Amino acid sequence: MNRLGQRKNRKSERGSILVMSAIGMLAVVLAVGLGVDISHFYLVKTELQNAADASALAGASAINSAPSGIIEGTRRAVKAMNSYEFNNTGIDFSGNVLWAVNLDGPYLSTADAATDAQAPTIRFVKVTTPNSPVGISFAAMALGGSKNLSASATAGLSIPLNVYCDFIPLSVLIDDNATQLVPGQTYTIRAGNGGSPSPGNYQILAVAGPGGVDVGFGIGAGVDACAKPGDTYEVDCKPGLTAGKVRTGLNSRFDDYGGSQLDPANEPPDTNIKQGISWYDYRKYLGCGRSNDAIPCDSRYAQSPSHTGVDLRRVVLIPLVKVSEFDQGRCTVKFFRFGAFFLRTAASNGSGGEIQAEYIEDRLALGEGGYDPTAVAGDPALAAPVLYK
Repeated sequence: MNRLGQRKNRKSERGSILVMSAIGMLAVVLAVGLGVDISHFYLVKTELQNAADASALAGASAINSAPSGIIEGTRRAVKAMNSYEFNNTGIDFSGNVLWAVNLDGPYLSTADAATDAQAPTIRFVKVTTPNSPVGISFAAMALGGSKNLSASATAGLSIPLNVYCDFIPLSVLIDDNATQLVPGQTYTIRAGNGGSPSPGNYQILAVAGPGGVDVGFGIGAGVDACAKPGDTYEVDCKPGLTAGKVRTGLNSRFDDYGGSQLDPANEPPDTNIKQGISWYDYRKYLGCGRSNDAIPCDSRYAQSPSHTGVDLRRVVLIPLVKVSEFDQGRCTVKFFRFGAFFLRTAASNGSGGEIQAEYIEDRLALGEGGYDPTAVAGDPALAAPVLYK
């Protein structure tokens, strides 16, 4: 009797095992499907974060202490976002680009930030991507057919740089008592005949190479090197004005490539080649006419190049050197510090007289650089766009 009862119990368990196996397999499939959906969420979230980071950095790169920088920064942020493919190409999410004086806010709209009173204080930009619906394949019963994802990023100007790259191989002379430069004033960046600091020296530095061609490329493209204030370089204080190469290097930034080996694709002109204007005029019309809400262009202060231009090509980093550092022939000079200078006009033909540029004190993102905690303090006006969060 007991054996018969055991056989009946085992027979009745066969159906239970089948049901439990089916339920277990369903649970495994759902778990795998949920894992696939979650992985998809993480992938899309990463792409959205990359887009937000790039957009915020693009916006911060235009900060120039003027309303035009806020307006142009918003345009750059939107353009950078639209370079990512989320089936939203061409969208205008300018309302998601906000500006602030402090990292913790409060954050302002473009219209509120782009005022003469507010723009000089702006240091940060926050970008939030538009909601991106992500389809759910396996967990739709639990999570719905789709889920909206977004990302945000905040970028701004870095602490003052004290490592500078892409400077040009000319110099601004300062007195040995380290007199401060005056914003808006022009300074000689290449001496003319009779104005050299010592016989044979015309403020030209050989950090780009020993020849005149090297000087031309160094001025047109920036020196392929980085330096810190206080660094010492042995430079060839070139005899002669090297007028032709200095002229072709500088004038490439004004869309003039005559007699030059420079290439507008690699050494593009500025987006505004109007000569005779000041830095104030230039920054006021930065990005003018590029979008519907941009500052309208004024032909008295803005002129487009024939080649594709790049903003701020007329703003150059130049090392400041004390007069006593120069000597006849080959000499060794120390870079006392660096400054940003605006090229008001192109270099004239002939041997040329003094070449001058306007000193800029406005804080702006310029070129490439970094910070070395062991080096001397940098210029508080020079910064780079960086991500903060």
